[in-house]
Amino acid sequence: MRQPDPADVAAQVRRALAEDVGAGDLTAALVPADAVARAEVIVREPAVLCGSAWFEEVFRQLDAEIRVDWSASDGAHLVAGQRVCTVQGMARPVLSGERTALNFLQTLSGTASRAAQYVAAVAGTQATVLDTRKTLPGLRLAQKYAVRCGGASNHRVGLFDAVLIKENHIRAAGSIAAALRAAQAATSGDVMIEIEVEDLAELGQALGAGATRILLDNFSLAQLREAVLLTAGRAELEASGGVSLESVREIALSGVDYISVGQLTKDVRATDYSMLFPVR
Repeated sequence: MRQPDPADVAAQVRRALAEDVGAGDLTAALVPADAVARAEVIVREPAVLCGSAWFEEVFRQLDAEIRVDWSASDGAHLVAGQRVCTVQGMARPVLSGERTALNFLQTLSGTASRAAQYVAAVAGTQATVLDTRKTLPGLRLAQKYAVRCGGASNHRVGLFDAVLIKENHIRAAGSIAAALRAAQAATSGDVMIEIEVEDLAELGQALGAGATRILLDNFSLAQLREAVLLTAGRAELEASGGVSLESVREIALSGVDYISVGQLTKDVRATDYSMLFPVR
């Protein structure tokens, strides 16, 4: 699995620490400067672990001598009550980094855990679960990494690495065929070109224009099944719009190749972790 870019991780952590620690941690300053701490991170619910690089980077930036020892790796399925890691070092920077480190771990594990639920829901079908661009601002690459940790796959990263022709693009170009021709003329052969259609008539136009990947926007289950029959393998089909954990399996059973799910990254529920110091 492609790992997160250390430079991206460092920059995201730097911004997060700047907004939380600012000019200094007033509360941690109450702790003796020579105090040493050892803490354990416990997960309180079943989850998929993600965010270890960000967690470690928080403490590295505060004090490079702090040691983090993991008992599980990103992508691991955790059980409630499991110890995930220990943190040991000078007490002040450990305390200062606790909230920021846990924020990354909770958010990214929440994303990975949601992705794993969707992947499990479509198991045994041919459909691949994809993320979207509906990500938390500033955390897109982190969340897309979390999606992979959960076993799902990434759609395009942004506007720069693939073409997705939507309704307004089609209207501006004049027609589905014109929009596809313009996209093909403007890109090299290794750039994915996908076009969105809103009904079976538009699907027919896209197939007639030679589209190789088509997004079926807000199609009903009956329309999805008919679209698969009409396409007959001439193009890859992606279902999108209003997908939920309750509906995703039926969508997958329609025969589509991909299902894009905004909920993976947009409606994130943080995983419940606690960082505990031993009772003395």
